[in-house]
Amino acid sequence: MAQAKKLVEAITPMEEDFSRWYTDVVKKAELIEYSSVKGCMILRPNGYAIWENVQKELDRMFKETGVENVYMPMFIPESLLQKEKDHVEGFAPEVAWVTQGGLEPLAERLCVRPTSETLFCDFYSNIIQSYRDLPKLYNQWCSVVRWEKTTRPFLRSTEFLWQEGHTAHATAEDAEERTIQMLDIYAEFCEKFLAIPMVKGKKTDKEKFAGAESTYTIEALMHDGKALQSGTSHNFGDGFAKAFDIQYTDKENKLQYVHQTSWGLSTRIIGAIIMVHGDDSGLVLPPMIAPVQVMVVPIAQHKEGVLEAAAKIKAGLAGVRVALDDSDKSPGWKFSEQEIRGIPLRIEIGPKDMEAGQAVIVRRDTREKITVSLDSIAAKTLEVMETMQNEMLERARKHRDEHTFSAVTYEEFKDTIANRPGFVKAMWCGEETCELKIKEDTTATSRCMPFEEENISDTCVCCGKPAKTMVYWGKAY
Repeated sequence: MAQAKKLVEAITPMEEDFSRWYTDVVKKAELIEYSSVKGCMILRPNGYAIWENVQKELDRMFKETGVENVYMPMFIPESLLQKEKDHVEGFAPEVAWVTQGGLEPLAERLCVRPTSETLFCDFYSNIIQSYRDLPKLYNQWCSVVRWEKTTRPFLRSTEFLWQEGHTAHATAEDAEERTIQMLDIYAEFCEKFLAIPMVKGKKTDKEKFAGAESTYTIEALMHDGKALQSGTSHNFGDGFAKAFDIQYTDKENKLQYVHQTSWGLSTRIIGAIIMVHGDDSGLVLPPMIAPVQVMVVPIAQHKEGVLEAAAKIKAGLAGVRVALDDSDKSPGWKFSEQEIRGIPLRIEIGPKDMEAGQAVIVRRDTREKITVSLDSIAAKTLEVMETMQNEMLERARKHRDEHTFSAVTYEEFKDTIANRPGFVKAMWCGEETCELKIKEDTTATSRCMPFEEENISDTCVCCGKPAKTMVYWGKAY
């Protein structure tokens, strides 16, 4: 047990230093390792396996709506990137450039893909001619590069993994419908698989994606009261289509511009899982997304029949992602490793359990121990996983709701932001000057204008002028 205690003590308590706690969990759970390239992270098997499950479930959900996967080049010619003015200006500070190929300087600089709008637009301009060619519903799984000044594992790195969907439609209505549809898929995925409730809404013009007509977002609240933008869906209207001359002939044989969307979710979502569900012993993974859902741990495995009994339990858990820890480490050390890695359930079996025809299921989140007969262990495991998944979602929702506040006056708003970490709901006049002042005074930013509007007061929380909309505000990662 001394070894196990030492392993847990390697994690800083979250109430002592949340930032340090996060880094400790990322490292001790063996999710990420720092690389020799500044700002670039190595996804270790434990971390990449979570992303593989995210990818598998989202990919399935996308394809159910007719989306197909493609792959675009990593490099974008500078002339192509320059075609959409707002877009290139929005990304200019983060772009990495290739200026030499082999021993020769390039005739034209190549941008290392920060996002792929311009590539898809160039592609669409070549393959779309008629209304019969629409819609185009494409997505790619890839990495992108953005030259960040400061980086943190999963939350912000120079290179990161994501998916980016890009669709083209005949009408503005079709594009808007797809934009909202994909946002709803993100929110459903995060709730069902990650046990993270989201606030859905529209970004302000200041916060929307460069070149977009409108940007919609899902926002999650972390344990420390900070917000995390977890996925975005953008309606581009016909702005990119006009810049890239993407036209089609409609049923009346008239030329029309297409309307486009783009939507993305990245490995940042793994940071959300850590910060919403983790505790002082490490990672806590929701069963639906955990690479290993159950770890079978034999107790006194040197005694006759114990390893065989543990292996039999493992073999009997059909449809469950299960592993057996038959290493020569002590049970206490195995328990600590399982807890740090966030494996949802542990099943313990030893000589006394075998005599009683039972095993013990231990939940990672509550540490509840459930004694179960060997005959019913498969059914009980599935039942406990479902209960755990649901209860993790409800705890996260309760935390979010208890840390969502309302403010009417500016003094009340500033005091809440300073002293009560979480979301603050407050009315806004719609003027960017107030948005900028709020950020300057409090470091809080507008997170979204929620789909579920509320009328907290008739006046803007900042300037006192007539309010146009309610906004979720908060400090964010």
